[in-house]
Amino acid sequence: MNWRDIYKQKLTTAEEAVKVIKSGDRVVPGHAASESEYLVDHMVRRYKELENVTIVEGVSLGSSPYCKPEMEGHFVLNSMFLGPHTRQAVWEKRGDFLPLNFHQFPRAFREGLIPIDVFLTMVSPPDKFGYCSLGISVDHSKQLIESAKIVIAEVNPNMPRTYGESLVHVSKFDYFVENDWPLLELQRFASKDRVTDAIGRNVASLINDGDTLQMGAGTVPDALLYYLKEKNDLGIHTEMFSDGIIELIESGIINGKKKTLWPEKIVATFCEGTKKIYDFVHENPVFQFMPVDYVNDPRTIAQNDNMVAINQAMEIDLLGQVASESIATKQYSGIGGQLDFIRGSAMAHNGRPVIVLPSTAKNGTISRIKCQMNPGTPLSDTRNDVHYVVTEYGVANLFCKTNTERARELIEIAHPDFRSELIRQYKDIYGRVL
Repeated sequence: MNWRDIYKQKLTTAEEAVKVIKSGDRVVPGHAASESEYLVDHMVRRYKELENVTIVEGVSLGSSPYCKPEMEGHFVLNSMFLGPHTRQAVWEKRGDFLPLNFHQFPRAFREGLIPIDVFLTMVSPPDKFGYCSLGISVDHSKQLIESAKIVIAEVNPNMPRTYGESLVHVSKFDYFVENDWPLLELQRFASKDRVTDAIGRNVASLINDGDTLQMGAGTVPDALLYYLKEKNDLGIHTEMFSDGIIELIESGIINGKKKTLWPEKIVATFCEGTKKIYDFVHENPVFQFMPVDYVNDPRTIAQNDNMVAINQAMEIDLLGQVASESIATKQYSGIGGQLDFIRGSAMAHNGRPVIVLPSTAKNGTISRIKCQMNPGTPLSDTRNDVHYVVTEYGVANLFCKTNTERARELIEIAHPDFRSELIRQYKDIYGRVL
């Protein structure tokens, strides 16, 4: 059958498509900026007809209406990465957090460890051969199209067509719904300040010409990008990226010439940002969007010589244990691919895993470098995995250092107001004078 006939047979309205969702089903919305708010909105309109529909998701950029208090009993959240619209549901016990490294998401769906009934995604219109593009979120979306019992796709002309393993034939989908809403944009980060600027400058001191970088979106990566303008021949192998890399690509600083894996290509699994980056990746052969179980596999990452992985933390203790997702028992986000890249870059030839964090929180009243973590704090990175740690006060190298040496290094980059107290606490708890 001609693909156009297949497409036409599967084309329906959002109202009709979401009727396949039944009470007790497990539903995955599209990831990050590929979330179809249009389909989610129509699903949530049916809430009075539905009970105990579990929403399984990673990063959500949408408004997450299924998390509203009035949805209790109708929708239950299982999130692998909390955001501003989903935290409250977990905090108020209307949902739960599911810890999982990002590269393991596809395996969980493929092996039925997390069974899925319905996948709601967004794709580009089909090309002349009948292939839609997953665009800016290949990640675990590719696997979900194979694993979910039913796949409903919003076909949106605003979705970029990307290179890599992003193409899926129309025969793989069960329903198509056409819509032209603008893509979700990432606008949740604060503006750069003196602290993040200093952190960016300190991280840049660890980066050499020809290095391959992993970094995400946010104030610290944006500050770092400013200090990379005097570097040369940088490459990118990253979980995700945002608008900040455009200037460095156009200036030739990011060109991938020295990469040992995928030379001259930017390898990523998703991107999120503004329309500027979505337009930039559209039909741009520099970008290779690949599944997350390839991009984030530490064995893949390690094939990049001179790999520098830059990840943010919330707290670190004087042993070098890192908390990046929660404060004590309060979950704020998720691990994403942090540990994937920390371990992969540590395995790479001349690799450098880097943890960054401001030295204080709450307007300078709390030190993020602590003698011990608060009870109940989940550790994102063990002390065995942590190498470089950067604050606005400098760089600590913990690799192959004793506990006492680590404590000294970390106290040197703590805020000056807390250094004496950290020294005292270390002596009280560990019985050693620093």
